[in-house]
Amino acid sequence: QVQLVESGGGLVQPGGSLRLSCAASGSIFSINAMGWYRQAPGKQRELVAVFPSSGTATYADSVKGRFTISRDNAKNTVYLQMNNLKPEDTAVYYCKTVARNTWYSPFYDTWGQGTQVTVSS
Repeated sequence: QVQLVESGGGLVQPGGSLRLSCAASGSIFSINAMGWYRQAPGKQRELVAVFPSSGTATYADSVKGRFTISRDNAKNTVYLQMNNLKPEDTAVYYCKTVARNTWYSPFYDTWGQGTQVTVSS
């Protein structure tokens, strides 16, 4: 089993910054992708950014140029640096990993518990 612990959410004024962290632990053989999603009240969960094990990161158009995703493979941790935050960024942010427990196991998704980000003056 993979466990995810998220941190870094909070209340920030428009134009401010926050940095989210998500640390994966447990029985992990390898992690493929790590990413961030968000869900605003009354809306569906949407992709914010994803960082595959190889290749380049992918971002939602709404956050390009403002958010940066990064990962520390040695720590099994993914980060989301959020700059120039806007009220429409207000949502619960969820971390997701695609990992496997052994070399012969299939990859599966694990979700974090979510962290609230509120952008308001």
